[in-house]
Amino acid sequence: MRFTRKRFCSLLVFLYCLFSFYAAYNVFFKPSQISRVHRVVKKKEGDTRGTRSWNPWEDEGKSDKDVFQKKQENKLKQILNRASQREPADLSVQIWGKAAIGHYLWQHILGGSLEPVDANAQWREGKLRIGKTDLSFITGPAIVPGYFSVEADNVVLVLNGREEAKISFASQWLHYTQTLVQNHKLQHVAVVLLGSEQCNNEWLLPYMKKHGGFVDLLFVVYDSTWINEDDVYQWPLGVATYRNFPVVEPSWSMVQEVRPYLCNFIGTVYKNSSRETIVDVLKKERLGQLCWVLPREQWQPQETNASLKSYHDALLQSDLTLSPVGVNTECYRIYEACSYGSVPVVEDVMTPGECGNSSVYSNAPLQLLKSMGAPFIFIKSWKELPDILQKEKTMSLQEKIQRRKRLLEWYRQFRIQLKQAFIHALEKTFLHNDQ
Repeated sequence: MRFTRKRFCSLLVFLYCLFSFYAAYNVFFKPSQISRVHRVVKKKEGDTRGTRSWNPWEDEGKSDKDVFQKKQENKLKQILNRASQREPADLSVQIWGKAAIGHYLWQHILGGSLEPVDANAQWREGKLRIGKTDLSFITGPAIVPGYFSVEADNVVLVLNGREEAKISFASQWLHYTQTLVQNHKLQHVAVVLLGSEQCNNEWLLPYMKKHGGFVDLLFVVYDSTWINEDDVYQWPLGVATYRNFPVVEPSWSMVQEVRPYLCNFIGTVYKNSSRETIVDVLKKERLGQLCWVLPREQWQPQETNASLKSYHDALLQSDLTLSPVGVNTECYRIYEACSYGSVPVVEDVMTPGECGNSSVYSNAPLQLLKSMGAPFIFIKSWKELPDILQKEKTMSLQEKIQRRKRLLEWYRQFRIQLKQAFIHALEKTFLHNDQ
């Protein structure tokens, strides 16, 4: 009797193990079975085009086999991500966001989230893991020197150095950070700088390590001649996060629907600027009805709900977004147009100042965008605009759809590559210097 009971228990254990292996196989490796009825239902549900998120890069005729394979790959990625989260990080970095471009870095490039979601909160923070690097982000008015915990040996300080008042504020943060380094509370420091639109950033040089300072790395906005991809990298201006421009997810309607306007221009028209030329050309050629044009005489730093909606609608409903030079060639509207699949028409002209070619790039202005193959329309004069719009009239909807897909995919890859380059630069410099 004892022998029989023992064998019976062994059999139960064996069956339990067999069932466990079978269940694991079904969950992680076996494709889900979908009946023909379910396929029809899913197809009908997919017809609610404007109400669901849609991947514009996914071919409409993709087979069920490809879909199943993608699901399996996603499951495997989730398993690997969970496993990597349990492994200790090779590098931990805390990002102090003391300029609005920090939100572009964290939310648009790195893909992080912030809590609380209220943009007006006094303190906001987030955490994520990229590879074997742990990143945390803090921002808000409550983040002041000496009144928050420094939670990593390595810091990225996001600063604004566009004008004297901003430089004074940035210098206070640099002095505070320098004290932490001198007291061995920090090991490495990088700076992401919204630099001068004329590229006059000499005030920062004494803080750079190669000039006797403590800053290991600099990521600087605009075409600085300092860029060498060793300790100085070019960084994009990005969208106007200070106006709460969001992370825009592509939708079916954004890609597929007819847009009622060939182009748009909403902006301040300065005296004796090329922006006056845009307005004059549109009036002279009687193209005003083809484009969404809303010029204003004075710059407005803040948006109302109505003006913000109007601007987003203009981007969404226009095939092209006209981007004239301001104080610098690079402007927010370039990246905001990309977010909505509206092709930027960029005035490819150097502006006065110290910006220009560097030892790495020789195609200023907009060296970074050009080096990454931005699918924009570059022009030297707005007198070319009538010919551009005439060509737009002859394009079919299908041609425009394909162009939107290319632009949206390029912008997605642009941000992925920037994320990879940013993390690689931190790891190469911070980890290498520790050896």
